[in-house]
Amino acid sequence: MRKYNFIDLFSGCGGLLDGFMQTGHYIPIASVEWEKKPVETLVKRLNDKWKIKNADKSVIQFDIQRTDELFNGFDDPKYGKNVGLKKIINNRKIDLIIGGPPCQAYSVAGRVRDKKNMKEDYRNYLFEYYLEVVSRLKPILFVFENVPGMLSAMPDGTPIIDLIKRDIENKGYEIIDDIKKYAVLDASDFNVPQTRKRVILIGLNKEYYKNKDIQIELKKFYTEILPKYKSKRKISVKEAIDDLPKCLPTYNNFRPSHIVIGDNVSWHLPRYHGLRDVKIFKMLAEDLETGKNKYVDSNVLKNIYNEATGCKTNVHKYHVLRKDEPSTTILAHLYKDGLRFIHYDSSQARTITVREAARLQTFDDDFDFIGSQGDAYKMIGNAVPVNFAKAIAEAIYEFVKEE
Repeated sequence: MRKYNFIDLFSGCGGLLDGFMQTGHYIPIASVEWEKKPVETLVKRLNDKWKIKNADKSVIQFDIQRTDELFNGFDDPKYGKNVGLKKIINNRKIDLIIGGPPCQAYSVAGRVRDKKNMKEDYRNYLFEYYLEVVSRLKPILFVFENVPGMLSAMPDGTPIIDLIKRDIENKGYEIIDDIKKYAVLDASDFNVPQTRKRVILIGLNKEYYKNKDIQIELKKFYTEILPKYKSKRKISVKEAIDDLPKCLPTYNNFRPSHIVIGDNVSWHLPRYHGLRDVKIFKMLAEDLETGKNKYVDSNVLKNIYNEATGCKTNVHKYHVLRKDEPSTTILAHLYKDGLRFIHYDSSQARTITVREAARLQTFDDDFDFIGSQGDAYKMIGNAVPVNFAKAIAEAIYEFVKEE
């Protein structure tokens, strides 16, 4: 069967790419990412898992806003040297482009935290550079992933989604008209043990589909093809991580705060926790285990944090993962602290490890991360869950194959 060539933009450490690769239907031609540690991680994954030759050349660390240099090559003091996309592609047809610009500028939480509501954040307009690459390479279709907050973001007073739609049309592509109805998906419906809503836009090349009613084709994709790859039930946090070795507290104020009991699993050691935090984590998890539920109210949790730290916050900082439900959304904020991702087992009295976060994002245990613990948490939180990506990739293959 034919395999389809694709390029991955804003690739991060490669969650979206890994899902596409797991289907066996696609060939990665190039990836573009500007941060160093995700690039190194993706190169290692392509080398070790997927046996891709010259991955250190085809994974390009560069700023996509410098599109001409990205295509024609560059020699830069920050990003090094690369021959550029034109030479890497080498006249091969690119069938798909996948990826999603960083979502912080569109997220509702990001706008709440930022004094200017992210109105001056350059990331609001990175979609333009994504679509510029699409315009130059003219694939059959593209996959654009982002947060639902993009549907309400208005950095300059104009809804960002209207700007995106207009740019997509101008580039010769078409997306589903009713995005909210069809394209807002929850990863927990696709074998991911995590509630994670995302907008998945499939853009079809109007020239390629000129003999079809594109809206009918897109509705078929979202309502008939993609649902075939949904899971039969939700997967819980416990199902995803309970078999990992326990990390038990040492109950002292010296490193390490926890020790791992049992087999050595990569990236499975929690960040350091002070004795105060260990006691709070234990108390909150025990509250759920016993069914007392004294500490589930957000105001109570805020008071616990304020009294413990001497700080004042209007946002409750603590959250224990419910073991019999999917996790709450794994966030890049994990690299700062894990207070909203406390392990459900009170005997462990800690926040989740890198490997547990990776499991909740459905990365395989052989997926290795390059960098610090904080780097790994950030990469995982920014990634597309692999199983979610795989379902999308399978559906796209079925959709394109029928043409």
